[in-house]
Amino acid sequence: MTSPDQSTVFIIDDDLSIRESLQSLFQSVGQAAQTFETTREFLAAKRPDAPGCLVLDVRLPGGSGLEFQRELVSSGILMPVVFITGHGDIPMSVGAMKAGAIEFLTKPFRDQDLLDAVHKGIERDRERRREASSLQELRDRFRSLTPREREIMVLVAAGQLNKQVAAALQLSEITVKVHRGQVMRKMKARTLPDLVRFADRLEAEGLGRLADAEAAL
Repeated sequence: MTSPDQSTVFIIDDDLSIRESLQSLFQSVGQAAQTFETTREFLAAKRPDAPGCLVLDVRLPGGSGLEFQRELVSSGILMPVVFITGHGDIPMSVGAMKAGAIEFLTKPFRDQDLLDAVHKGIERDRERRREASSLQELRDRFRSLTPREREIMVLVAAGQLNKQVAAALQLSEITVKVHRGQVMRKMKARTLPDLVRFADRLEAEGLGRLADAEAAL
């Protein structure tokens, strides 16, 4: 089983000698690497649930690497991409970078340039995965709230005092105080600014108003 911290480089190139050369390069610095002749092979393979980076040849049988980059994004595969090519040009490289590529290297390139680009890609993917894990944990906490607690969280995060929340929901202040304490505990918010930050993040991630978020979760 692959450790969550162990990263993998995925190499897609139809030239066997290049695949073997690149795999050897990465393994020489202790970096796990897997090679594929085609994009279909890559998609069909079971990839480890760990940070990764894709080293992709621009020109591949059955379609370009640039087209595959767009396919990955539309499929929700957000792995960073480093392009390598022997036939690059400026418009092609600009298009790749605009689409989110880490680097666009023209053969022959320095080994260190490729290693540096892949390292950058892996670190970016590691950070993305941390953010995704943190967001999922936040969603799980929010899901644990009762409907009443969600209502109170929305109002408290909006800056309303206990007495204002009580008036809005026709509750006693002591009841609001108890629910508010439960919200803080379940959301693992140590301070009010923590709770406000959590609420803002949930809304920023497309959940809309928190009071209506149960269906989205």
